[in-house]
Amino acid sequence: MPPEKVVLSQGRGYDIYFRSLEDIPKLLSTVRVSLQRCIVISDSNVAPIYMDLLCDRMKSSMGESECEILPIVLPAGETTKSQDSLQTIYDRSLHWGINRMTPVFALGGGVVGDVAGFAAATLLRGLPLIHIPTSLIAQVDSAIGGKTGFNHACGKNLIGSFYQPLLVCADPDTLLTLPDREWTSGLAEVIKHALIADESFFEWIELHLSEIIDRDQSVTATMVQRAAAIKCRVVSEDELESGPRMILNFGHTFAHALERSLGYGTLTHGEAVTIGMRAALVLSGRFLKEIELDRADRVLSRLPVPEVPRSISIEELTRAMATDKKRTTEGLRFVLIEKIGRAYTTVNVEQVDIEAAWRSVLPR
Repeated sequence: MPPEKVVLSQGRGYDIYFRSLEDIPKLLSTVRVSLQRCIVISDSNVAPIYMDLLCDRMKSSMGESECEILPIVLPAGETTKSQDSLQTIYDRSLHWGINRMTPVFALGGGVVGDVAGFAAATLLRGLPLIHIPTSLIAQVDSAIGGKTGFNHACGKNLIGSFYQPLLVCADPDTLLTLPDREWTSGLAEVIKHALIADESFFEWIELHLSEIIDRDQSVTATMVQRAAAIKCRVVSEDELESGPRMILNFGHTFAHALERSLGYGTLTHGEAVTIGMRAALVLSGRFLKEIELDRADRVLSRLPVPEVPRSISIEELTRAMATDKKRTTEGLRFVLIEKIGRAYTTVNVEQVDIEAAWRSVLPR
């Protein structure tokens, strides 16, 4: 499977490979990363399965005595996107002894990628970063594009930076060990990419949705690469999210408010995005009546999500939206769709429309 590419300004860019973890030492030779001394950051779910495999492969490529690895294993879950986790990485890395050529490997899902990426961006003002995403949501979305950071009590991802990796290696086999909930959560971002940027991909998802949900390998490899290719294209057009890249936030203004109000980790990020996209579809329909809302919602409704507790009010969710990082001086920015496969951003949304969108996804 050929790599996808992120092409950035001033001749910069990197490849997204869909290859085995065992191929990583060979891939690293293309970006001149030394394995003499490196940091591997993972979490308590992923490390027991893949940490030894990755470390053994790197040591065997260099020779046991020539490759020193500092493994850092963080607790699994959204609460790991915190200042405490970063402090753990800083303390262990600095006491171990690093230099500006020490690479950081982010081995795991979106949480590990965000935290490890921010650590790499800030340790010694920047260390080489390699993403090894092991979840669906990371392989098609969060490991591509350079977004790093962590959560704050005021909201999700409010502290962070853009810091691009040298390469991404997404091993398709790691998806086989995902729990069902993590798989269907990752499908939210796959469907999002199709809804905002590729109608033909959405049609393909409609055709193969049952096989996709069941993880039929005859279709999932194609799905992952097509979804990742959309993310690569959008990032290449707008590295720092100053314009076209904003469409990747479709459903996220609602989703982040849910995550904050319910407590981080109550819903997976993908579950919150699924609910958020269904709300964003309703909001889109209040502006353009001819959108095929039922068609889009039929696909999203196939993704299982927990019911939002009745104790959560629209007023509470609206307050949580107020601290969203996408707010501008003109108001809160929403990503809406004008048709399947084409999205746009707007700040011209009335409170009555926002409340109608919330009512459509909250329990009656």
